Amino acid sequence: MSTELATATQHLERKGFLDLEVDPTLDLVAEINRLKKEKNAIILAHYYQESEIQDIADYIGDSLGLSQKAAQTEADIIVFAGVHFMAETAKMLSPQKKVLLPDLKAGCSLADSCPPALFKKFKEKYPDHIVVSYINCTAELKTLTDICCTSTNAVAIIESIPKEQPIIFAPDKNLGAYLQKKTGRENMVIWNGACMVHEIFSHERIVKLRNRHPNAKFIAHPECEAHILDMADYIGSTTGLLKYTINDPATEFIVATEAGILHQMQKSSPHKTFIPAPPENNCACNDCPHMKLNTLEKLYLCMEHELPEILLPDWVIEQGRASIDRMLKISEAAGLISG
Repeated sequence: MSTELATATQHLERKGFLDLEVDPTLDLVAEINRLKKEKNAIILAHYYQESEIQDIADYIGDSLGLSQKAAQTEADIIVFAGVHFMAETAKMLSPQKKVLLPDLKAGCSLADSCPPALFKKFKEKYPDHIVVSYINCTAELKTLTDICCTSTNAVAIIESIPKEQPIIFAPDKNLGAYLQKKTGRENMVIWNGACMVHEIFSHERIVKLRNRHPNAKFIAHPECEAHILDMADYIGSTTGLLKYTINDPATEFIVATEAGILHQMQKSSPHKTFIPAPPENNCACNDCPHMKLNTLEKLYLCMEHELPEILLPDWVIEQGRASIDRMLKISEAAGLISG
């Protein structure tokens, strides 16, 4: 946890916010809908959130779609049911709005794997390189970035850069390796970071699962390791995976990403079967512990008290937003208007 985040959490603890309990007789869905209207608030939820949060959200998406929605919304308050870096992105794109995150401790193992101070020293070794950073990174890392990308638009971002221009890619080594293979860019230096969720899929257990379901398509997020991606029938962002399951005639899918996306897959194709790819531990599916910190109760308290609020220094907003704006411009030119 960063110093700023720890300080903010301690401040909330002193105010007693983290100790508040919700009246068990409350109809939380009705109360949250009431607060949305009263406060002109919008709820953005990532696909990896609990199903009950997805169902009450105004917009559900992946990083690109949520970034764009944050920029477009006319709400006074943005409630971001996701993780810390996503809410920071929303604040950068809408600095005049109040941005709330139900649980300030909802961080990201991938973002944490690339501390800005260390990355700054790393970057100094490659002065002629352009920095492309996956949007799953801290606000401060975005200030050290030339162009952000998401798993939806990463290929388009890399291909928009002249082939002779060397690139530093951060923070995800698996996505970086996938992009290197996909685009043929040899002059790319990759930071050694990874997402805990996508790093622990079991090759052996997936092979056994595929043997038990010979007609199932195996689909995977590009944050997975190369030996997992090599098995995949389709590789794509969370939105890409969702669209593939809707459009592909197969009726069974083994899905290698955070299991929260299965809720939208099942809602979109109720006649199809979706099986979460198993991790190396004893769990049947792979949940992100950070994403699951947000709950309906915390969402209600967050809206009722308008805390915790995401606050960023002006220089971080200004410098970090530039890398996001470049990403959005390239995405729109490539026709990637939504996630």
